Amino acid sequence: MKMKSFLPIIFALVGMVQLAYGQGEALFKAKCNTCHAVDKNSTGPLLKGVKQKWADAGEGELLYKWVTNSKALIDGGSSKMAAAIKDFSPTEMPPQQATDAEIDQILDYVDTYVAATPTTTDTLSATQPVVEIVPNYEENLNIFYALLGVTLVLILAILMLTNSIMSFIKSDVFKKKMREKEEKENNGSNLGKIVTLLVIGFALFVPMDTFALNYIAPGESAEKSLWLIVENSDIYALLIIDFLLLLVVIYLKRLFNSFYYMVYSRKEKVAKSKNKVAKVLTDAVPIEEEESILMDHEYDGIRELDNNLPPWWVWGFYFTIIFAVVYVFHYHFFRTGDLQTAEYDKSVATAQKEIDAYLKSQAMNIDESNVTLMTEAAALGEGKTIFTTNCAVCHKEGQGDIGPNLTDKFWIYGNDIKDVFKTIKNGTPNGMPDHASKLNPIQLQQVSSYVLSLKFKPGKEPQGKEYK
Repeated sequence: MKMKSFLPIIFALVGMVQLAYGQGEALFKAKCNTCHAVDKNSTGPLLKGVKQKWADAGEGELLYKWVTNSKALIDGGSSKMAAAIKDFSPTEMPPQQATDAEIDQILDYVDTYVAATPTTTDTLSATQPVVEIVPNYEENLNIFYALLGVTLVLILAILMLTNSIMSFIKSDVFKKKMREKEEKENNGSNLGKIVTLLVIGFALFVPMDTFALNYIAPGESAEKSLWLIVENSDIYALLIIDFLLLLVVIYLKRLFNSFYYMVYSRKEKVAKSKNKVAKVLTDAVPIEEEESILMDHEYDGIRELDNNLPPWWVWGFYFTIIFAVVYVFHYHFFRTGDLQTAEYDKSVATAQKEIDAYLKSQAMNIDESNVTLMTEAAALGEGKTIFTTNCAVCHKEGQGDIGPNLTDKFWIYGNDIKDVFKTIKNGTPNGMPDHASKLNPIQLQQVSSYVLSLKFKPGKEPQGKEYK
């Protein structure tokens, strides 16, 4: 019994440890991952064991001040650890908005961190990152409008069919036919079937209002310019509703036909339908009345009929005129819609925002404005591998071939880490291809740092401006 009473406590403690570990990992990635690695030096020093180092130096409490405001601690001159580490990187550590408890969680995470064994899947995901799919709310809203239009048409069709069924049932012809059948069969089975079918039909129709959707904006993740936020799940729900409404329309149509065939034969209905369809589509005068539309002129005994233009053609012509007017006002006068070029530019801007957000979430938001020189052996080793794979074909081992010598003091586009990073990333007009499409920002930083670490090798003649 005692053991059982302790089990919940043990599980709770394990859960608290796991929760703290997870929070520490999240805080590390949010605040430290850009400059620090857990188990190796990067732009900043490795963090594993740093808490113990400050404690051994008798400055355990000053570690929190170092994280929140390193410059103040250095300027104060009271910390030996701060003075020893200040020259590790040319980039000053920015102040971090973190509480002492959050700093403890980060340090506990890095101290207990165990590197996972890389797998093939991990390698592929590192080189080919998977971008999180974000719903296109603007496109979803357009689809919603279209589906809503279909919904309204289906509801209108249901109302019309229902009204037609009720009117037909109340007609004298139908009542007379039912009385004759009832007298002949001496039972009310047919009428009972009719009532049953009507009940089923209305039972299917009436609950449709219970499928009404409530669209709730998800908040900051949606584009603020849209008045209605439509998620993918809402589109699927509306599709299901339209499908159900379509089934109701089909059912009511068949129900109306069954009532109609109780009064008229199928042949009579087909003949009437053909006459109506022909009249609606062609507006042609019956043969027996063609004399009324004969024209005066005659040629070889042939006279011309003055038939009206087919209504379907006239309606189509009117529709094109209305469409053209709406199009011109929508796109050119009121400018409420985007032409192809503007729509393309917006799509590119949206995609760029998604790319920037992904890079930031992966701590890869490094560009020519904030890149720093890497001097760690591990980073330069990675840079050498990248250089051998992508650059040696034109620069050999740095001494130049097709491309210029990268080991002398002459540079065409500048020898600062930011200049080199920009050149490798974007390419140059002289034939240097861009590498942003092949390398991620961290890899660009590594190969740029490696290029600047190369020692002089005699090779291609100097090109560009000399930097001493």
